[in-house]
Parts: sequence; C-alpha cells; structure tokens
Amino acid sequence: MAKTIEVRDKPGKWVVRAGGAVLGETDRALELIEGDLPPVIYFPKGDLAMAMLEPTETRTTCPHKGEASYYAIHTKSTVIDDAGWSYETPHDAVAAIAGHIAFYPDKATVEEL
Repeated sequence: MAKTIEVRDKPGKWVVRAGGAVLGETDRALELIEGDLPPVIYFPKGDLAMAMLEPTETRTTCPHKGEASYYAIHTKSTVIDDAGWSYETPHDAVAAIAGHIAFYPDKATVEEL
C-alpha cells in the first residue's frame, strides 16, 4: 500500500529555537503527516531569521517528497550542522511545503506558543 502524506495549515503561533536563540515565529506553519511518522512542522522561510541559517552540501531524496537540501544553524555560541531541511521543488502531492524549512527535534525546539 502507498504511504499517505497530508499537508495542512497548522493553526496557532509556532516558534523554533536553537543554541539559545529564537530562529523564528510564525502563524503560517504547515504540518506534514506522513504515514505513521510523527507530524512535522514546516516554517515559511519569510518567518525565519535566514541570516542564522546556512545551506550545507547535504542532500537526500525521498520518493514521496523529492530532494531535500539542509541547513546549519549559526548562533553566537555554536553551529548546529544539518539541523533543518527544505524541499525547494517538492513533488506535486506536497507542493505546499516549497519555501518552508523543518527542523530535527534533537537539534532545535519547535513549539506552539
């Protein structure tokens, strides 16, 4: 059976923090639900401090979403490698996540305010 993927607006105000810094807040978050995996919150790039995020060379491919590119988080005290990812040109089924970044829960804290 094919894996189901759903992308939907996630109401509320969401924040992402790492290394003692706030990377962004949004009330335009998206939630991606993929099969039995935990839901993932995606932040619009326009609501993130992109000066703190540096693209890395890392790339992965998901058969359901497409090619992911990764970002390191730069704070005053640390660099957190490959902490977030983005699908710049995702497959049609998840096209809404284009222009958004999600973060690994062990590298950044994402929570609803």
